[in-house]
Formats: sequence, structure tokens, C-alpha cells
Amino acid sequence: MSCMTAKDVLKAVKEREVKFIHLQFTDVVGIVKGITIPDDRLGEALERGAWFDGSSIQGFARVAESDMFLMPDPCTFRIIPWESEPGAATARIICDVFTPTGEPFHGDPRGVLKRAVAEADALGYKFNTGPELEFFLFQRDGNGSPSLVPHDQGGYFDYSTDLAVSVRKEMVARLQALGIIVEASHHEVAAGQHEIDFKYSDAVTAADNAITFKYVLKAVAMKHDLHATFMPKPIAGINGSGMHTHQSFVSKETGENAFADLKDEFGLSELAKQYVAGQLMHARGMCAVLAPLVNSYKRLVPGYEAPVYISWARINRSALIRVPKVITKEATRLELRCPDPSCNPYLAFAVMLHAGLDGVRQKMTPPDALEENLYDLDEARRQARHVEMLPGSLGEALDLIRRGRTSLMLAGGAEATITGLGIGVFGAMFALSRRNDD
Repeated sequence: MSCMTAKDVLKAVKEREVKFIHLQFTDVVGIVKGITIPDDRLGEALERGAWFDGSSIQGFARVAESDMFLMPDPCTFRIIPWESEPGAATARIICDVFTPTGEPFHGDPRGVLKRAVAEADALGYKFNTGPELEFFLFQRDGNGSPSLVPHDQGGYFDYSTDLAVSVRKEMVARLQALGIIVEASHHEVAAGQHEIDFKYSDAVTAADNAITFKYVLKAVAMKHDLHATFMPKPIAGINGSGMHTHQSFVSKETGENAFADLKDEFGLSELAKQYVAGQLMHARGMCAVLAPLVNSYKRLVPGYEAPVYISWARINRSALIRVPKVITKEATRLELRCPDPSCNPYLAFAVMLHAGLDGVRQKMTPPDALEENLYDLDEARRQARHVEMLPGSLGEALDLIRRGRTSLMLAGGAEATITGLGIGVFGAMFALSRRNDD
């Protein structure tokens, strides 16, 4: 879908009889927030922004500094079909957050990602991501509250004739109506677990899509008296939900995939290997952002195709970073497997990028790829291969960040996380996560 201008948006609002527009943004933990304005206020909002009080938003400003403005991004204008009726349509626009002085607000997660992307751009690369969000659908009880009863008993790639398929089809249709290109949908391993994959794009658009994805799926589920959850491990003893993220660089100069070298054993360029090395180096420090809940670490355990060890490979799905085998240069990418769908995608992509760029800038060399099943390694064999483990709990991940912030020798790759978020966002996330872990 081509990017619209402010003039295009105003024209569409008139032609489509839009009466209300949701101006959306996210807080530091990735929850959609926003205000709704009538159509006659949109022109002013597009030109000057819309004022709001940020003092009660998680990770935003203190009361004394709470005046902020939402600047709508015309490229994200979409009609919301299920909130529209003839003559009274409703639309949404995703916004950037600014201070009263006209400066981008440092605590805006979308702004954090934009600043990270600008660093890659300065090096001559466009950063693309393709997240795969898994989720569960649970039944609601007699009071309408979510239960832990899966809405179906299907398994991996099952095509059933029950509610599962019809609900997924409706979810896909609504995503497509909002301009998201869906590539496939299917049942996942666990009962009630699903995955819908959408096409990769530049990182900011991909994060916008991930936020929209959650918003849409929850709305569809509620319509069917179901509850959609992106909790990483809602039920013990079964597979959890991940947000595997595919990453690549496109050269601004040539327009080609800068991660690709089909003559290489893994099909990777030196740039890609440096990027891998940076993410492996900073893996432990990234986890507080990529796996931000206490529950996240119930997923990151052996035996359920979730990564535990800091390694990379091609075939091995127990590795932290996987290099999918491809035929064309365009499809070359790196799959990071530790993120889960509870994370804020703007902050997650920013931290991933900063970690990878650190490897590029320092021309790091990754360790040897490990194709064996890492879950079978005992302690002695793991140490002999110098394979480290991801944090085993949110507390451990936060301690890495705390030590990284207060020492000259930053611990466990925490520096990329702090740099990627900025001190303000980092401090807010750290405080919220620490309360979560207490």
C-alpha cells in the first residue's frame, strides 16, 4: 500500500465519510493508547498535532512535564471496517509523540526505533524485519472472563472444521483490510495455539503492523466470545508462543540484500556474520527487552523449540539465531528466536538493531555454528564449546542491565540495550520490569 500524504488523508476522510479518527501510539510496554477526534479536527491535528496529557502513560513524562503532542503519520491512515457504518466510518492513524517545543519525545517507543533505523541508514542500509507472532485462543467462562481452556484441540498444521479455521480466516480478512499483507496462517503445535505470518517490511512498518496485529486479533476473538493472549507460556508443559524475528539489510546503493553471499557456506556476507556476532555478544543483555515478563522465561526452557543457548546455526532450531536455507539472495535473512509476543516491537527491533550494528562497527567474528541439538549438551560439553546460556529468569536479565548501567565494564551485552533504548526509556522499562519481577 502506497504512503499517503496529509492531503490524501483529508480527501479520503471526505470521500469515505469518516466521522471519527483514532490517533494511536504505544506506551513503553507496547499497549496501544490514543485519543479519538471528530473529522473536523483532523486537518489541525495533521498540521499542528493533537495535545494530550502524558503524565499517566507508562514510561512517559512526569506530571510537571506532561504536555505532549501526537503528530499523525499519514502513511498509517486506515479505515476500521468493523467500527464503521454507512455514512459514519471510523479510521485510525498511528502517531509520533512530540514535546511542546516541537522535539521528538525521547520516551516514544516508535521514536526510539526511528532513531535506531537512522543509524543503519547512515551506514547505507535499510533494516527489514519480519516477525512471526504466535498466540493462543482461550474460551471465556460463564462470567465472560478468560479461562485457560483452549478453544480447539488441533495440532501443528491441522486443518479442522471447527471454530479455529473460521476465526483465523476472519482475523486474516481484517488484517488485510488494514493494509497488512498476510502470507500464511496455520495452527501451531499446542491446542488453541495459532500463527499468522505477514510479509516483512522496513522495521518501523513491521512494528506498526505487529501492534495492529495484536489489536485486531483481540477484537476478533472478543467477537467470538474468545480471548486472544500473547502471553509467552500460558500453560505449563506445552509449547509457548514466540515472536521469531527475521532480519535483513538492503543496500541503499544497490538495492540488493546486503546479508547475502551465495558463495558462502551459509549464504551470508561478512556484514551478516558481523551482525550475527554482535547479537550473540549482546544476547543476554537484550533479553530484558525481548522477553520482558516473568512468564517469558517459562518459555525459554529446553524441549519446546525455544532457545536456551547462545549459538547460531542453519538447521538447528535449538539455536538462538538460525539462518534459513534459501535459494535466492533476496530471501537471505537471520532469524532471532528468543523474542516473544509480549514485547514492545518498537523497542525490541531497536535493541536488536543496535546489537547487530555493534558487531558491524567492531567487525566482530561469530563463533563456529553449532548444528547439534543443544538441548542434549551436558554441562561439561557446553563449557568445552564455550556456549553461554540466556538468562534463566527476568530477575537475572534485569540484574545484567543493572550491572551494565552502574559499571564501567558493561555486563552481558547490556550496553547495546541501554544505547538502543536511550536512558529515559531504559529507566522506565527497568522500573516497570523490576516491579513485575518483585
